[in-house]
Amino acid sequence: MMSAILKRELSAYFNSAIAYIVMAVFFGFSGYFFVGTCFVGNTSSLSYTFSNIFVVILFLIPIISMKSFSEEKKQKTDQALLTSPASLLEIVMGKFLGAFILYAICCMIFFLYALVIAFFTAPDWPVIICTIIGLLLVGGALIAIDVFISALTESQVIAAVVGMAVGLLLYMMSSIISMVEVDWIAKVLEAISPLNYYTNFTYGMLDLSGVVFFLSVIALFIFFTIRVLDRKRWS
Repeated sequence: MMSAILKRELSAYFNSAIAYIVMAVFFGFSGYFFVGTCFVGNTSSLSYTFSNIFVVILFLIPIISMKSFSEEKKQKTDQALLTSPASLLEIVMGKFLGAFILYAICCMIFFLYALVIAFFTAPDWPVIICTIIGLLLVGGALIAIDVFISALTESQVIAAVVGMAVGLLLYMMSSIISMVEVDWIAKVLEAISPLNYYTNFTYGMLDLSGVVFFLSVIALFIFFTIRVLDRKRWS
């Protein structure tokens, strides 16, 4: 059943303008950063491109995820979905994977940029591959959070705005930490700052703690989403 839900999600994305708008924006900004850095700036490093696209991702992922459950509620199809033979885990994973696959397709453009660089000089493949893995992991964590937010409201606009606000809050975590005077609170915030873990990947390090952190966030918010749907199923 999960595969059927996944196919339904992907079909919904590509039969509407969402997938094409998201990919156009992602490719447009990443291409702009790539040309501005590697050709105008005369460098083979993609670090600037990766660091800038992170901000773009914070706004695009809520747009990808906002319809996950909000649209079901608005169209009154959520009850049919919840009473289907599929388990709640299959339903949530189908929604999550649909959004994640669209996001992963966007991230694959960086391999194309690396191949372009390869025509002129040897790309730093360890850094490129590790950073793409980091992008996929942090994107998966943000998608899981935004799918959970989508399950709380029937308004896609509210789901998108709240998702963007959460993303910006996580992005600004370092600035917030610097203003916290209580040491143990600062250490806790630093331990849950996604940007800190993502930065390690951009240095070409396959950070195990970062992998565990992002996978834990994904699992946690998938669990939260299941609990929200479970309460709705029995209400």
